[in-house]
Amino acid sequence: MIIEDTKILLVEDNPDDVELTLLAFKKYNLSNEIVVARDGQEALDILFPSEEKSKKSKLPDIILLDLKLPKVSGLEVLKEIKTHPETRIIPVIVLTTSNEDRDIRDSYRLGVNSYIRKPVRFDKFVEVVKQLGLYWIILNQMPSQKQE
Repeated sequence: MIIEDTKILLVEDNPDDVELTLLAFKKYNLSNEIVVARDGQEALDILFPSEEKSKKSKLPDIILLDLKLPKVSGLEVLKEIKTHPETRIIPVIVLTTSNEDRDIRDSYRLGVNSYIRKPVRFDKFVEVVKQLGLYWIILNQMPSQKQE
């Protein structure tokens, strides 16, 4: 995958966390396109558009998913992503404040690729986003999304 072609779906309802994540990705030139969904329903609408909204838009290459979301929870979004063949192979990284064992266990049971607790401090948060980008965009080898 070419870094410039990487599309990230950031599913996050906290405006401060959205801003920090976007700044970190921009600072380290890790993606050209980041689409933000501010709740679980918006994320599902982006991933599974209605018939009238044709699928002209490329699916994301990576999904950064908060768990505590309005409308539809992050776990429900994860379940939908991993249920559909066209989205199942997209890596999903849970990036959340929750450190509850149940959330971690449920996320992995539903097929999450990684679970990361958001640091509270700005500098640590930026470092986590940098490391996420370096691993998932540069180092990790992902399959093509072309259906065979």
